[in-house]
This record gives sequence, C-alpha cells and structure tokens, in this order.
Amino acid sequence: MRKLVLSCLILPLIGLQSCKNDQKQKEAEAAKAEGEKVVSSACYKAIYEKDTLDLTLNTLKNGKLAGDLVMKVAPSTVRTGEVAGEFHGDTLFVDYTFKDNVNKDKTFKNPMALLKRNNQLILGNGTMQTTMGVTYLVKDKPIDFENVKYKFDSVECAGK
Repeated sequence: MRKLVLSCLILPLIGLQSCKNDQKQKEAEAAKAEGEKVVSSACYKAIYEKDTLDLTLNTLKNGKLAGDLVMKVAPSTVRTGEVAGEFHGDTLFVDYTFKDNVNKDKTFKNPMALLKRNNQLILGNGTMQTTMGVTYLVKDKPIDFENVKYKFDSVECAGK
C-alpha cells in the first residue's frame, strides 16, 4: 500500500518536470528565432574580367551575418549558395555552402574571408586545409587581400 501511494505521488511530479522542460525548450527556441531576425541588408557586386559575383548580406539581431552568393565564373560555371558567418575586427569570416551547375546533386562548403575596407568587401586568398572532410582556412598562414580578383562594391539591392 505504501508503495502504491508513493508511486501515485511521484507520477504527477514527473509530469510537472516534463512540462517545465518543454517550456524551457520553447523559450530557448524563441530566443534563437529572435536572434536570427534580419536587422539590415546590404548588396554587393564584384566583376573581374568575365566573372560576376553577386552577394547579399543580412545582418541578424544576434550580430551574425547570413545571405546569398551567386558566382558566375567564365566560361560556364555558376555556383549558387548561402553564406553564414561573422566579423572578427574588420574581416568577415563566412562559410559558403553552394551547388554548381556541373555537379547539381553535390553540395560543397568552403570558408571565405572578406576584408571590409571603406564600402568594399575584398575576397582574400588564404591557404585552405581539409581535415576529416571539413575545409577551413589555416590559422598560421596570412590571408592575402592585396593580390586578389574579387573586390565587392556596394550596390542597390534588387528587392528594394
């Protein structure tokens, strides 16, 4: 009898604890969604010989950046994807997740570093390394922002 009474008291406590966990999880998801709201948007274009790159960056409420990058590289390669990252000082470090028109079924992911100088973003050339399938910029090697192909100039966004 005593065990029956004890188990009847414990069951409601477990149910209440479960409700608290659900509420905490919902609050965490709401905070995350709030941090991912777009505060502002900026558009950039880089042209080098026959190559054209279009970049849209959205600044999120949590300080990070996300957006889209379309790379039309001569003669026929088109890479379309998303960028996500954040500024460290005057350098924007992003991961570019994209598909190209040649390997439509395969998704690629590359790191990029863009230096903000005046109203330009300069795509740097850095040493990349792949470890266990993840590609990243090597920390000990400097990124070259002088001898580059792509310098993004600020342009008016198409949707505005």
